[in-house]
Amino acid sequence: MPSRRGRLKVFLGAAPGVGKTYRMLDEGRRRVARGTDVVIGFVECHRRPLTEAMLDGLEVVPRTERSYRGTAFTEMDLDAVLARAPEVALVDELPHTNVPGGRHAKRWEDIDELLKAGIDVVTTVNIQHLESLNDVVQKITGIPQRETVPDEVVRRADQIELVDLPAEALRRRMAHGNVYAPEKVDAALSNYFRVGNLTALREMALLWVAGRVDEALVKYRSEHGIGGVWETRERVVVALTGGPEGDTLIRRAARIADLPQALNSVRAGETPFAGGDLLAVHIARSDGLADASPAALTRQRQLVESLGGSYHSVVGDHIPTALLDFARAESATQLVMGTSRRGRLSHFLGGRGVGETTVELSGDIDVHMVTHERAGRGRLLPTPKSTLPLVRRVAGPVAGLVLPALLTAVLANTRGHLNLTSEALLFLLTVVGVARIGGVVSALLASVTASLLLNWFFIPPIGRFTIGEANNVLALAVFAVVAVTVATIVDRSLRLSRRAANATAEAETLSSLAGNILRGDQAVDALLQRTREAFGMDSAELTARDSEPGDGAVTVPVGPDDLLVLRGRRLAASERRVLTAFAGHVAAALERARLAEAAAEVEPVKAADRMRTALLQAVSHDLRTPLASTWAAVSSLRSHDVEFSDEDRDELLATAEESLSKLNRLVDNLLDLSRLQAGALTLHLQPTVLADVPLPDSPVDIITQGLDDIPAVLADPPLLVRVVANLVANAVRHTPAGKPVLVSASALGSRVELRIVDRGPGLPREGRDRVFEPFQRLGDTDNTTGLGLGLALSRGLTEAMGGTLLLEDTPGGGLTMVVSLASA
Repeated sequence: MPSRRGRLKVFLGAAPGVGKTYRMLDEGRRRVARGTDVVIGFVECHRRPLTEAMLDGLEVVPRTERSYRGTAFTEMDLDAVLARAPEVALVDELPHTNVPGGRHAKRWEDIDELLKAGIDVVTTVNIQHLESLNDVVQKITGIPQRETVPDEVVRRADQIELVDLPAEALRRRMAHGNVYAPEKVDAALSNYFRVGNLTALREMALLWVAGRVDEALVKYRSEHGIGGVWETRERVVVALTGGPEGDTLIRRAARIADLPQALNSVRAGETPFAGGDLLAVHIARSDGLADASPAALTRQRQLVESLGGSYHSVVGDHIPTALLDFARAESATQLVMGTSRRGRLSHFLGGRGVGETTVELSGDIDVHMVTHERAGRGRLLPTPKSTLPLVRRVAGPVAGLVLPALLTAVLANTRGHLNLTSEALLFLLTVVGVARIGGVVSALLASVTASLLLNWFFIPPIGRFTIGEANNVLALAVFAVVAVTVATIVDRSLRLSRRAANATAEAETLSSLAGNILRGDQAVDALLQRTREAFGMDSAELTARDSEPGDGAVTVPVGPDDLLVLRGRRLAASERRVLTAFAGHVAAALERARLAEAAAEVEPVKAADRMRTALLQAVSHDLRTPLASTWAAVSSLRSHDVEFSDEDRDELLATAEESLSKLNRLVDNLLDLSRLQAGALTLHLQPTVLADVPLPDSPVDIITQGLDDIPAVLADPPLLVRVVANLVANAVRHTPAGKPVLVSASALGSRVELRIVDRGPGLPREGRDRVFEPFQRLGDTDNTTGLGLGLALSRGLTEAMGGTLLLEDTPGGGLTMVVSLASA
């Protein structure tokens, strides 16, 4: 066994021709110059002179030859490379599918064996071959990539180097003949290598590599215990309260995150281009704002997502702490907040606001306080936190002793201006103020202090704790009772307000979760991520009920078989109630996933039933017509009542032959379609020359172009004949008299495209793909023109051979059928 696993380096490009193979060979030459033992395990130069020149000075391990369906192919000789045991092996085209006969189906599996043997490998791959991006690339270019490599294979690479080239530069390189042969350039530039395609692929490659770099940075910081913010890229968090200023904050945050293109795209109704990261967060706690609105939050969430950002809802007892914890967890560099809507009196009575506290605690995160039209126009008194902070727990008793004493000093200096009743009311007001600051305990202390001071300084005889008149005794008693009662009521109202705030926070959090589900974000993984974020936990996962979650984990049952396990901090009882509701949503999502799987299993059966029903409805005419014609012809020939001439006899035999031929083609189509539906079609793929594929007889002219100048395709010859015949027949059917049908071919990279062009009426873009459904005909008016199986069968046979069948508009009018197959 080798002492170490080999290291993998990947040159990643956006499209063929950017220079990956050239860079790989250049890397090999540089290592050879440093004294490293380097060999070429496999390289494909595509007859590019500049690339072939880079082979000089590099040892090449001879390829192995394999025979497949009567044709010889060459592949990397894995055993020879292993036996040679170099320090570094250069192996081109990571996603390549090997010709059957070797140990592995894919080249990346060969490379993995080399790495296990301790051999370093340098390889190449294009962004369109990554499995996760396959469908995206098909939407952009219209061409699916049959050869893919799992993303994890490339993610595990020790080094990923981007080979970048602007779209126009690549097109110039192609025009100069440095990528494809001259005869292929025009077709390539007008199809796959359009500027839009190349620009989109380039952006995908840049973003994918940036994501991998970001993952490596996060891993490094985690391994080295680095908790501070590294401003490697802008991540802007905008704090939303649900107030009307939210739209202003979001747009300002988008500009800070360098998203001008996103703003312009949204105004134009286009898909936005994302620059920096924009994250909007709402802390589900009452913050004293009078007009926080779930509807406003929903609207603001839509605005954030339209700008390419993401929306998050987090539960937190202390808003500044929860906000900053979220920002640091997301490695945010900047935080955008609105200036306080509280007035001056509210600031005076309630102390520092959320913004001031956040700025003080922000550390290395830049905080932007954005002014808005609602600043300073909030409610008078802010709602206190669910538990009094330390400063108020200390200030309350101090105020209960100091404020009555200060009031006594003031009233003593103005003695004679107020009567005893007015003085008692001022003391009562002081007690209520203390209750507002420190709660009922502080208010009780203030009422006792105020009663003693009122007795000593203002109730005759002054200077003594005795009371001379019974009315004054009654007044003092009433004062004490009223003070305690008012303080108790104030404290109770505050508790009820806090309880309402907690309920509001829970409702907002559950509303956000329900919104995720209604908007389609009901995947279990997404719900688990939302749960982790909402409760500020380190992790959230589903486990079986009989598993051991470990010490310190918070568990909630999810359905009969699963547990929701959260790890991180301890949760309060109120938070556990909300967590139980979250668990209910997770259970519902699991059940929906199971139902979706069950529905998916039933869908093929339903599709088969629909197929049988449509078949029975449609074949009544198409089967009976040729049968009836054949029967009539044969019955006439067997009749002894009529003497037919030789011409009549030949005509009847021709009618029977033509009808039987139609019937045979119909039965063949039905059988092949049923095999395709059942996945039982037998394929015999082999190199096939398109020029050798016969074209059907036609009443209109068929012009061929380029069929002799392209490489062979990998196809099943009889099936390819069926495909071409069906498509040509369809083109002939819709081509006006006097106009020809064009059949042309061109090579594009490792694929060959066959185009069947008609000059008919074409098809509207809406519902265009319906022509590839069985029993669909243009217009769908009657059954006299066939069952509508030709195009459905053609697409099915093409895809079975690893190709694609697409529709394009013919310039000047008409429809073009494009068959794309892999070159042999």
